[in-house]
Amino acid sequence: MTKKIGFLLFPGFPMACLTSVIEPLRAANEISRTTAFEWTLVAEAPQAVQSSAGIPFEPQTLLEDVDEVDYLLLLSAPAVKFADPRSAAHLRRLGRHGCTLGAISGGVFPLVRSGAVPGERLSVHWCYEAAFATEFPDIPHSDEVIEVSRRCVTASGAAAAFDLALGFIDAALGGHVATEVACWFQHPMMRKIGVKQSVPVHLTGSIQDDLSPIVSRAIEVFAADMTTPVSVAELAERLDISPRHLERSFKQATGQNPTTYFRWLRMQAARQIVMYTNDAVADVAAAVGYASAKHFTRHYRAEYGLSPQEDRKRINLYRTEGNRPVPSV
Repeated sequence: MTKKIGFLLFPGFPMACLTSVIEPLRAANEISRTTAFEWTLVAEAPQAVQSSAGIPFEPQTLLEDVDEVDYLLLLSAPAVKFADPRSAAHLRRLGRHGCTLGAISGGVFPLVRSGAVPGERLSVHWCYEAAFATEFPDIPHSDEVIEVSRRCVTASGAAAAFDLALGFIDAALGGHVATEVACWFQHPMMRKIGVKQSVPVHLTGSIQDDLSPIVSRAIEVFAADMTTPVSVAELAERLDISPRHLERSFKQATGQNPTTYFRWLRMQAARQIVMYTNDAVADVAAAVGYASAKHFTRHYRAEYGLSPQEDRKRINLYRTEGNRPVPSV
């Protein structure tokens, strides 16, 4: 039975996320000598939709006309808004009638805004996590590469989208075909549910891939709630070690003390909020644990060379001139 997959494209969508699903499905059809998969490009309006790479894609059908598809995957930049006020209702209609809705990378933002997948656990790319948590504080989200349920599928980026496609192939044609497709594209492994995203770690001096369990756990605890940052002493107590031991562990793993490293984490989270929301600076500061917007702005400027307001203005200017999100993953 042919699986039909629609891709709902919004301006500035990451092109790699589209091709990362279509190409393995095409290969699966060729390898199996069947039409196991069909796909169609969907948009809100009949005009071509320009990708993040500046390449336009012609939609084959309009969202309002979509009827019989097994999956509808949203591809977009995080800040995108529905051009047609009826689009959210169309998505909810499809969800009620058996279509599995989904999103890749920034497409999770309009998917949640549609109200079509309440209560579903969603995969959110690490670079969008702070912005997502700010806009949707009550929506459960995950740092895993893929999240799959009967009603909803989400993938965190282009490589994760390839893995999602391999999962479709595995279910429809078997593991042997999925493995052969992966080998066609020299894809090293098929990541399934439960795999964490790869997240860059800020290191000075040399790159160290494997952090010690103490440092990894400390980062996990600190990052769990940045609105009320824990002190080094409190963190050491939770880990049942001395503050001096924690300091030494961080210095050995990252070349920094915990305070400096955690400030960097807060600045990274703050910059996501600056980039992908219109929140006031005071609200951004509070979201990453600063009681004083002035103090926050001083640290932000030290990290990025300009204030949050200047950074947002620069980013928005770039978006306007380049007609694309920053970044698109």
